[in-house]
Amino acid sequence: MAAVDESPVAKRWLPLEANPDVMNQFLWGLGLPEGEAECCDVYGLDEELLAMVPQPVLAVLFLYPITAQSEEERLLQANDKKEYSNDVYFMKQTVGNACGTIGLLHAVGNITSEIKLVDGSFLDRFFKSTASLGPQERAAFLENDREMEVAHSVAATAGDTEASDNVDTHFICFSCVNGELYELDGRKSGPISHGASSPSSLLQLDLFWWGMRYQKFFISFTKFNQGGLTCYHSLPVWLGLRAWWNPSQDAAKVIQSMIQKNPESLNFNVIAFSKKNGATS
Repeated sequence: MAAVDESPVAKRWLPLEANPDVMNQFLWGLGLPEGEAECCDVYGLDEELLAMVPQPVLAVLFLYPITAQSEEERLLQANDKKEYSNDVYFMKQTVGNACGTIGLLHAVGNITSEIKLVDGSFLDRFFKSTASLGPQERAAFLENDREMEVAHSVAATAGDTEASDNVDTHFICFSCVNGELYELDGRKSGPISHGASSPSSLLQLDLFWWGMRYQKFFISFTKFNQGGLTCYHSLPVWLGLRAWWNPSQDAAKVIQSMIQKNPESLNFNVIAFSKKNGATS
């Protein structure tokens, strides 16, 4: 990404490519066990495409273009500082083009109770060392960490495209903490709450696909109450439930609203950070 809260002599890295394979190798090398979690592409925000995303989703990374409008909104939000839970792991960004790495650290840092990091690994040591620090102190800790700088450099040159530090896109992370959806952006003054959410609806628009998976429950429910209706006749009841449950504050909805603000651009990318099947914390 092109601009951060940095001085003219601030350190700059090459940007990470929006590539799940690159990110997975990066994280696994830093101490996330390969069998615990992985990044995967989200091919679209339609229900059919969201249904293809491995569940459960632990966090969502979003890459978007930096524009005059996005910068104006960022500056306005900086003047509207709000308190947030101490359980939210948040850090500032002071290294140019480090947004991909910081997005991944935000993703992992807010789910350490859900995954098991390798004891003594970089990630294990990093989160233990920065647990009691503030956002700016965490940024300084990262900026001075040579091990991470080298690991980031290797990952940044492992993508399918030639790495360049002249970019105008930016990674942020969405994470659910204590039943609340947070936007985590190291360029902003703090986490931004987008309202109530849950791990099960973090990347879902509504309960449609959840209901399809448990369709038999809804059929038996309507039969019990309606005296033996057929599956076809249970459809209005199901549609009513679908209309009733439509959480508007999950990551997919927030991302959609951000994309709609920049309809001329195609430079967006959504990556899910999902727990692998069978993994236990």
